[in-house]
Amino acid sequence: MMKTKFAIIAMATLALAGCENQAGGSGGGGSRDQLRIVGSSTVFPFAKAVSEYFVSSGSYKAPVLESTGTGAGMSLFCSGVGADTPDIENASRRMKASEFELCQKNGVTDIVEINIGIDGIAVAQSKDGPDFALTPEQIYKAIAAKPFGKENTTKKWSDIDASLPSMPISVYGPPSTSGTRDALTELIMEVGCKTDAATKALKESNKDEYELICHEIRTDGTYLDAGENDNLIVQKLKSNPNAVGIFGYSFLEENLDTVRGITISGVEPAYDAIASGEYPGARPLYIYVKKQHVGVIPGIQEFVTEFVNAGTRDGYLVKAGLIASPDATRASMIEAAKKLPLLTKDVLK
Repeated sequence: MMKTKFAIIAMATLALAGCENQAGGSGGGGSRDQLRIVGSSTVFPFAKAVSEYFVSSGSYKAPVLESTGTGAGMSLFCSGVGADTPDIENASRRMKASEFELCQKNGVTDIVEINIGIDGIAVAQSKDGPDFALTPEQIYKAIAAKPFGKENTTKKWSDIDASLPSMPISVYGPPSTSGTRDALTELIMEVGCKTDAATKALKESNKDEYELICHEIRTDGTYLDAGENDNLIVQKLKSNPNAVGIFGYSFLEENLDTVRGITISGVEPAYDAIASGEYPGARPLYIYVKKQHVGVIPGIQEFVTEFVNAGTRDGYLVKAGLIASPDATRASMIEAAKKLPLLTKDVLK
């Protein structure tokens, strides 16, 4: 086992050494003297801001930054080590145990997890639309494929609750590859699903059935997959005042002139409510670092350090819509950026 591990590391080192030799050359496509970053569309604008500041120092080239969605980004990140694989993965949810195993299988044995801050899953509407509030149960009943195990036949919000507007349910939201979608199902839909005692009990007796009932989103056109582009959802809301959108809080904050947050369980999606955890859709954001690339691809640790430093309460990422992590978490992340401790599977699920 030990020999196998050393063999994998040796192959990784050789692959990266080859990429390092190419980095300063005048050749083309194989050159890697800049970071490659993939992943979450929610984290993308924060990573872009850090990239711009990072380049302004004059020491590094602009990173190649792709908004692939968290799930698709994890697949790319975990595909192996070497110049043709990403160095950093942006994630709007924590890495799954299955993704960690995929990384290990493909030789990505040294992974560092950095919590960069907090975000909220904002449920929003156009300012021109009818003003109403929702609960996790109402959202679940609106977008679940089989709420409480029964086929979803609701057409209007008023079909769910007579106090809601008598207008068609039209929800623009993230696709299945998005970490925002994962967080939506876990933080909001599942909370609504568990209001039914019989369904809640399924989690222990039949986990697969429970997840199907609580997490599966309807596909009859009521929930519209808007792709990995939260700005597109904002545009859809502007053109359709009766629609509801689900996206990261930072996109809501950037567009408060045209859209407004919908309160969930009486709590508005706002900075302090998300930071305190009072808002139901609050979630941590992460970046994952391929430590086997550190010291070979230039600038990785410096980029990570800048990302952490920019997420202070008065940092430029917070001004861009990020919610700063609690002080204790931030202190541990500053230390993690220095020491790059390895992620272990036991903390994942």
